[in-house]
Amino acid sequence: MMKQLKRFTTELLKQNPQKIDLASAFLWFHYVTKNEEPTVNQINDYFTASNLPKFNPTYLKEGLRKSSKACKGNVPNSYKPQRKFLDEMAVAFPFVVERDEEIVADDIILPNSLTENTRGYIVHIGKQINGCYEYNIFDGCAILMRRLLEILLIHSYEHVGKTALITDGDGFKNLSFIINYTISNKPFPLSKEVNETLDNFRVVGNFSAHKIHYNAKRKDIDNIRFPYRMTVEELLYRSGLKK
Repeated sequence: MMKQLKRFTTELLKQNPQKIDLASAFLWFHYVTKNEEPTVNQINDYFTASNLPKFNPTYLKEGLRKSSKACKGNVPNSYKPQRKFLDEMAVAFPFVVERDEEIVADDIILPNSLTENTRGYIVHIGKQINGCYEYNIFDGCAILMRRLLEILLIHSYEHVGKTALITDGDGFKNLSFIINYTISNKPFPLSKEVNETLDNFRVVGNFSAHKIHYNAKRKDIDNIRFPYRMTVEELLYRSGLKK
């Protein structure tokens, strides 16, 4: 919610609104995101959260009373947006009222700068990994980390023209085979640190995918987070996806 509010406030401030118009916009934001009619204090909380000077409560009440954008709510001391204003704001700020597919998360596991300018699906998986970690979906995070590792290993074989070494009649062999072959036969150079940790990421991902009574915890991801980032970066270069 804070990221959404930050984006909303940034867009609002570009319009250089009057303070009462900003208050009306915060009223609308609260109404559509929380499905409740805000009080003066709740509207003022948005000013505080956005690092803006709070509105004098008396002036705010008077401003809302005179405004064509707001009216008294059904709950005592509350307000709601007028229908026309409600519709206008929905058109102007669709990202507040519509659920889109954009993944908004801090780059905790993989920096966004690491995967950008590679391939769209790799960027997307990286964002999903970060999003899962940020929202405590640790099994999902582990499984996606395993998936990205497999993709980058295959691309690395493709880059050196050696995919025949990890395929059979049914397509690519399983990740365990690919990792063991990579470590034992060195079809392309990898650092000692990466070779020593490659299988750790597969194991954690496999546990999350296949162990019935296992649930990954934050510590499980934290234990492999730094070497994983290092491995992804190295494989991005080995696969030719980064120059």
